[in-house]
Amino acid sequence: MSKLNPDKLTVEYRDGVSATGPIISRSNTLTHSDFTGELFLTIGTQFAWDKINTEMRDEVLGVWKTQGNSLNYNVYLYLDKENHDLSAATKRNEVFRRELPLALTTIRYGDRFLFDLYPSLDYALIIVNFMSIYPSLFKQEVWGTFSNYSITL
Repeated sequence: MSKLNPDKLTVEYRDGVSATGPIISRSNTLTHSDFTGELFLTIGTQFAWDKINTEMRDEVLGVWKTQGNSLNYNVYLYLDKENHDLSAATKRNEVFRRELPLALTTIRYGDRFLFDLYPSLDYALIIVNFMSIYPSLFKQEVWGTFSNYSITL
């Protein structure tokens, strides 16, 4: 896993979302450039489908949701692409698992103004959904809380 370079991160707000709200339905789309190493975090009330490379499908999608009386951050990772076999999906699963800590650190840093205003968000569970047509890869896991992915510069 590489380390976050804040100078390579661009954050864009959409759909009436600001740096500090709202929380519910706040959706993050994290994409990147393999060539420049730049990271792009789009924050809105829905995912930024226009930012997604449909051939690569290596984006990290996240949304805040309520579950009972608590907030959770739900992440969606798509392991399959069209015409993918199990070995290709397994490889994508390995890459996502290796890079997910950096992605979560990037999301936490990119949305730091929201976390500064609502410090309790650092303790919301991160629920990661590995989406796949293959039952052995289709999983839901808890990846801790954002307090595990906070950095100070």
